[in-house]
Amino acid sequence: MTEGAEIHQTLQSNRTDAARTSPLRAVETDSGPAETASCESEEPDHQEEESSTFPEEQHHSSAGPEDSGHVAPEGGWGWVVVAATVLVLALTLAFPSCIGIFYTDLQNDFQASNTETSWVPAIMMAVLHAGGPLCSVLVERYGCRATIIIGGILSGLGMAASSFAQTMVELYITAGIITGMGFSLSFQPSITMMGHYFVRRRAFANALSSTGTALGLSTLPLLANYLLSSFGWRGSFLVLGGVLLNCCVCGAVMRPLGAKPKTEARTGSTDNHHLKTNCLSVHQEREGLKGRLRATLSTVMPFLRRHMAFDLLCSNPYFCAYALGVSWMMLGFVVPLVYLVPYATAYGMEQDRAALLMAILGLINIIVRPATALVFGLPRFRGSHCFAYLFATAVLINGLSNCICGIGTSFSVLLAYVIVFGFSMSLVGSLLFTVLMDTVEMSRFPSALGLISIMESIMLLLGPPLAGDVMFLQLMSLTFV
Repeated sequence: MTEGAEIHQTLQSNRTDAARTSPLRAVETDSGPAETASCESEEPDHQEEESSTFPEEQHHSSAGPEDSGHVAPEGGWGWVVVAATVLVLALTLAFPSCIGIFYTDLQNDFQASNTETSWVPAIMMAVLHAGGPLCSVLVERYGCRATIIIGGILSGLGMAASSFAQTMVELYITAGIITGMGFSLSFQPSITMMGHYFVRRRAFANALSSTGTALGLSTLPLLANYLLSSFGWRGSFLVLGGVLLNCCVCGAVMRPLGAKPKTEARTGSTDNHHLKTNCLSVHQEREGLKGRLRATLSTVMPFLRRHMAFDLLCSNPYFCAYALGVSWMMLGFVVPLVYLVPYATAYGMEQDRAALLMAILGLINIIVRPATALVFGLPRFRGSHCFAYLFATAVLINGLSNCICGIGTSFSVLLAYVIVFGFSMSLVGSLLFTVLMDTVEMSRFPSALGLISIMESIMLLLGPPLAGDVMFLQLMSLTFV
């Protein structure tokens, strides 16, 4: 009996040990598939991580509150950003208009024709708009604030270096390309930053900031005329180069919104990117030249989509119509700003009275644009879809106003032309970016603006030289008559 009890007790203890070890064995046997599943799901996790960090990284660099989880302030520091944008627009978009003051001196010093001299502001305005993709890349990499400061330094150095130019080619490079690129890097990020600070009051903020162009149109020609009479064109260019450095101060107050993305997310995204790069290299070795072409296209197309928004031309008909219409408008939109003073002086008007016409044009813009901002800021216009129709009407009036110049060349006739042109120009400038922001999403605004800037630059490059040839033919016909 004692031996049987001992055997029975031993069997029960063995069963108990087996029951205790069986869950552990089950866990051990199940751990293999779990680890396999986790390894298999690691790549999708990286993909989710990459897709979540990429827009966060992109919109942080452009200081977008809408995409980084922050609500637009609709005021506060945003009004400081608007004031800085006003000064940036005054020093960039309106600056080519004062080059016409120096036309006669440049022609005499370099023995250049009217067309050759007109290439200086034409190249400046073309590069100002053509630098959109490069500006978009810098904004994504360094942010709006740093890009504006870089643009201010570049434009100031370019204008100062142009005062030492000995040939027209050197003037094209310094005053045209270098200064124009600095204008581009300062102008476009300031517009983008202001769009992030205002959503509900965006039409009001855009119209208010557009007064910067009017401020520059009214003050820069008078300043240039004073500098020309005191220091000559070389000393004037040197002083204006120092004035353009104020864009750096404006960039310093462009405080970005949003928090920086997490370092872990960036690290995961970078590792996944290296993994994809290795996979692409293996496929390239297998497929040869065909695979390399496919890999190149797969890299180029996302870049173009991100920085130039070519896809919007096909997917968004409203944006396509806007881009084509604005580009065609730019062929003659800035011609009066460049040739009004030379046109008036060529028909016997004094230099001071011709400069006064440009000042009046700027004064009209100063009066009309804030009034437009107040009207568009009313509650009945908030969220309205009538801005596109107002913009199209203003463009039509602006184009037809040039017919007034054919009536006569007296001061009174040109004054009437300046009033009509200035009023329509104010409406166009107040609604230009508002209509674009209503046409595309704010996350695509920098790339859409970059594409439109490229299209505008082609027209801006052709407009002033073509107008210079026409004006030269008119003067020659009057001479023969």
